Amino acid sequence: MSVKPAPASAPFAGPFALATLSTVDGPPFPALVTSERGVVDLREALGDGRLTVLHLLEDWPAVLPRLRALAADASVERRPLAEFRTHAPLQPRQVFQSGANYRQHVIDLHVAHRAPGDDRPAHERRAEAAALMDRRTAEDLPYVFIGLPSAITGPHDDVVLPAWAAQPDWELELAAVIGRPAYRVSVAEALEHVAGYTIANDLTDRATVFRRDMPQIGTDWLRSKNAPGFTPLGPWIVPAESVGDPGDLRLVLKLNGETMQDESTKDMVFDVARMVSYASQSAQLLPGDLVLTGSPAGNGIHRGRLLRDGDVMDGSISGLGAQRTRCVAEATA
Repeated sequence: MSVKPAPASAPFAGPFALATLSTVDGPPFPALVTSERGVVDLREALGDGRLTVLHLLEDWPAVLPRLRALAADASVERRPLAEFRTHAPLQPRQVFQSGANYRQHVIDLHVAHRAPGDDRPAHERRAEAAALMDRRTAEDLPYVFIGLPSAITGPHDDVVLPAWAAQPDWELELAAVIGRPAYRVSVAEALEHVAGYTIANDLTDRATVFRRDMPQIGTDWLRSKNAPGFTPLGPWIVPAESVGDPGDLRLVLKLNGETMQDESTKDMVFDVARMVSYASQSAQLLPGDLVLTGSPAGNGIHRGRLLRDGDVMDGSISGLGAQRTRCVAEATA
C-alpha cells in the first residue's frame, strides 16, 4: 500500500509538464499535465495508442512544439489529476549518477565515514575534505558512475528497505533528462541535449558503500544503491525551458515532517552542463537517460538518524513539484 500523494501545494514551473499516469485498473500512459492540474492523455491527443514518455523524448525537438500547442489549446479535453495514479515519469535505459558533487555534503560524509584507526579530531578530517574538494574543483574532475533502471520507482510508492541494508539513507537530487543523443559534447552545448528536469531520491545503504574486504577496489555502488525501488523518481518532467537556471534551485527533504536537507544547487561543485558533458566523453547518452547530479548536505549518516520502517520522506525541488514516499521494512520469513 502506498502513501497519499504529496500535497498539491507544490506546483511545477511553466504551463505544463510530462507525466506517466494510470487509472486504478488501466495501464500507464503518457500525459501532459497543465499548471491547473488538468490531464491530457497524449495517446489520444497525438494519435498513437502505444506512445510512452520515452517515445516522446526520442523525438523531443519535434514533439516539444506540439506539447506547447496542446497546453495552450483550451478546447482540448482535460481530466482532473486527482483521478489518476502517478508513476515514475519514465523508465530510462541508462542512469548516470554523480557522487561527491556538493561541497558541504562531501565534507560531512568524510567526517561521518571515519576509517578504522583514524582517531584524528573532526576538525582535522573536515579540513582534509575541504582541501580535497578544492583540488577536485581546480582539476575539473567530476565523479560519475552507473545506476540501474530497475531501481526506479514512483514518486508516491512505498520504498522497501531490504533486510540486509543496515544503514539506509536518503539523498535528494536534481535529475536531468536527456532529450537528444549526446556523445563527446562540450560544456557549452551540453544543455541543448537536456529535455527537462525531475526529482530523484537516490537512496543509499551506507553500510555497503565501501568494500571492507577489498579496499583496493573501493566502492560497491551495485549493492549500496540499486535495490528495487531505491530511486523514487518524479512526479513530473518539467521542460528545461520552464526551469530557467538549474544552478539555482532549492532542494528540501523532510523526514516525518522534520527538515533534513535544505540547500541550493548553487552548492554543486560541477553544474549540470559539466556533468552531462563529462559523462558524454565516455558514454553515449540517449534520449530518456537520467543524469543525477548529486545530493546536498543533510543525509542521515551525518545526522545519526537513518531510515527505518514507517518513515515518510517528503522531497521537493523548486519548480519541479514534490514527492512523498513511505519506508517499509522487507518482510522476512
